Amino acid sequence: MTDAVGSIDMPDAEDETPDARKKNRKGGKRAKKGPLKRLALFYRQIVAELRKVVWPTRSQLSSYTTAVIIFVVFMIGLVTLFDYGFGHAAKYVFG
Repeated sequence: MTDAVGSIDMPDAEDETPDARKKNRKGGKRAKKGPLKRLALFYRQIVAELRKVVWPTRSQLSSYTTAVIIFVVFMIGLVTLFDYGFGHAAKYVFG
């Protein structure tokens, strides 16, 4: 049973044409440009994406940095306590 678009079992006739397969193999616009033009396009796209980024304000950045530093100091203390405790436990068990 098919609908207006076609079915999954039966591909469209346009997909099976040899011309369509040749166009897909060619690489499109990328194949026509040289490596330096592609590199320039890549960097232009990077700059365009970076302009879309919502950068944090100075106060947000300082509060995020403070939170990270406090968390890292806490984790260092926790790992130090565990290391000290396991060290003493190993000395007690193994002499």
